[in-house]
Amino acid sequence: MKKIRKFFIIGIVFLFPFSVLASDTYVSKEVNNSVDLAPHAKSAILLEATTGEILYEKNSHEKLAPASMTKMMSMLLILEHIESGAMKWNDVITVSENASSMGGSQILLETGEQMTVEDLFKGVAVASGNDAVVALAEAVAGNVESFVEMMNQKVKELGLKDTVFKNPHGLDDANHYSTAYDMAMIGKELVKHEKVLEFTSIYEDYLRKGTEREFWLVNTNRLVKFNPIVDGLKTGFTSGAGYCLTATAKKENMRLLTTVMGEESITTRTSEVTALLDYGYANYKMDKLISKDTIVDTISLDKAKQETASVVPSKDMTKLSKKTKKLGEVTYDVKLKEVKVPLKKGDVIGNMDILEDGKVVGNIDVTVSENVDKIDFLGLFYRYFKDITTGNISI
Repeated sequence: MKKIRKFFIIGIVFLFPFSVLASDTYVSKEVNNSVDLAPHAKSAILLEATTGEILYEKNSHEKLAPASMTKMMSMLLILEHIESGAMKWNDVITVSENASSMGGSQILLETGEQMTVEDLFKGVAVASGNDAVVALAEAVAGNVESFVEMMNQKVKELGLKDTVFKNPHGLDDANHYSTAYDMAMIGKELVKHEKVLEFTSIYEDYLRKGTEREFWLVNTNRLVKFNPIVDGLKTGFTSGAGYCLTATAKKENMRLLTTVMGEESITTRTSEVTALLDYGYANYKMDKLISKDTIVDTISLDKAKQETASVVPSKDMTKLSKKTKKLGEVTYDVKLKEVKVPLKKGDVIGNMDILEDGKVVGNIDVTVSENVDKIDFLGLFYRYFKDITTGNISI
């Protein structure tokens, strides 16, 4: 018999004088395109970064040059390489002639210069250094060509249909293109690696500090300085691409991500990204359906050191909806599988449907709230003896 347990759930500042809009994420499927929030952009999109739900879009699948927003994919692969243990932040890379010869935005690397992975990554994330991203690409894959193959393989893994990369930096190439939708999806994947935000939120810093070749880093995304909730993500500009930006902001428990492409100027790029974020925070909210700390069931354990264990969701579950819509009655239905000890916190022991007003709106794995160790013979004997003496069992 199923157990149904009820669980009751009790703007952004612009560079110039704009209003601050309030905010609070499972999504209404309504996408409002009745108002052009980005009139100067060739394409644009706004989404909630946890679910990927689209709140606004304009020509979001039009293939365009992405310029240095390309580096989001490069940073994603570099971070995955570091997280795999194949490279460390304090590893020192020797700069190749190929890397040092890159044009466009750069951190003025010299052939044979040595710099840590962390400083090179900072040079990419903050100053959009083409030389820095090539040096890192070569360190990850051996050469740029192999790294570009990795980029395009990752495009396929993410299920993106309208992106082809020809280089890791985004300088114009006739066959190097993407879309606002694909760029936003890459950005959505990138912000799962929260470490990247430690870099993209830096407004200014220095490389080679205290030396003759000290280099002042200034973030190409000016919103990072002037808007307290914007903490990334990546700008882009070439003569072919125009002004582009994928920006992300977090307010309370809601992270938005927006991409504009083909803007006419930095001013319109900034103002239209601000308008998109303002729209999202003004009209949508994030309701928490259940917290990962909520005890949703208790299981009895015969062969464990503890006789019972609490069952909890594997993570928080949230829902994006219009601010005008009130959250309904939230219940949940827990389905457990047969468990064997030992267990570690995080081990999946079943799942639960989450319902709003009786309708399933999500499903999530459940786990135990703490590690569960197997009981040894002496412990089992003591428990048996205790149960006899207290009358819990009879012989």
